[in-house]
Amino acid sequence: MNLMIKAIIFDFDNTLMDRDMTFRKYAEQFVCEHLDHLDPQTQDVIVSDLIVRDADGYRDKQAFFEEMVEVLPWKKPLTAAEIKTFYNTHYMTHACRMDYVEEVLAYCSHRGYLMAVMTNGQHQIQYGKMDNLQLRDSFHTVIVSEDAGMKKPDPRIYQMALDQLEVEAEQCVFVGDHPVNDIWGANQLGIRGVWLRRNHKWDDSLGMKPWKSIDQLNELLEII
Repeated sequence: MNLMIKAIIFDFDNTLMDRDMTFRKYAEQFVCEHLDHLDPQTQDVIVSDLIVRDADGYRDKQAFFEEMVEVLPWKKPLTAAEIKTFYNTHYMTHACRMDYVEEVLAYCSHRGYLMAVMTNGQHQIQYGKMDNLQLRDSFHTVIVSEDAGMKKPDPRIYQMALDQLEVEAEQCVFVGDHPVNDIWGANQLGIRGVWLRRNHKWDDSLGMKPWKSIDQLNELLEII
C-alpha cells in the first residue's frame, strides 16, 4: 500500500458508470416507444443520431430536448417538457456499470482507502443512477454539483471533497475520464490524476499531463 495515498476520488459518468451504454439504452427505449411507426433500421439510425447530438452528456439538456422536438420524424409530436419528463423518469433506470467497478471498489475498501464520488449533474439523476447500480454506500462521501452549488473544474468543489474526507491534496488521487473536469481541475489543487481514456482526447494546451493514464478501470490496481 502506498502510505502517501489515503483517499481516492472517482468521477461517475464514464468512470464508474458506462454512460455510453446507459444513454444508448435510454435512446433505444425512447425511439421504440415514441417513434414506433418507423422501421427498425430507421430507428437504429435515429438512436445513433441522438447519441451524437447528446455529445457525451455535455450538451445543454434543454437545448437538446428542444432540438429533438424539431428534428425527429414524429407521428405524434412531444413537447420539450414531455421529453424532459421521459428522460428524468427513464434514463437513470438504464444505468450500466463500467467493467471492473466491483473489483476496483472492493480492492480500495480492503486496502483502507477513503473513497468519494464527485460528479457534475442533477441530484435526482446522479443519485438515481448510483442507486440503480447499488454504488452509493460504497463511498464515504458523494458530491453532486447541483447540491454543491458549483461544478468541476471549480477548485472549490475539489477542496470540498478533501475537507469531507479530511485528507490533504497530496494524499489523494482523482480518477476520471475528462481531461479538464477531472484531471486538470484536480491538479490545480495538487491532487494526482489518473486519466481513464474514453471519449475525450488529451488537450495539450492544458500545460500538464496526467499523473497516470489507464484504458481499463482495473489497471488502477497496479497504481495504488
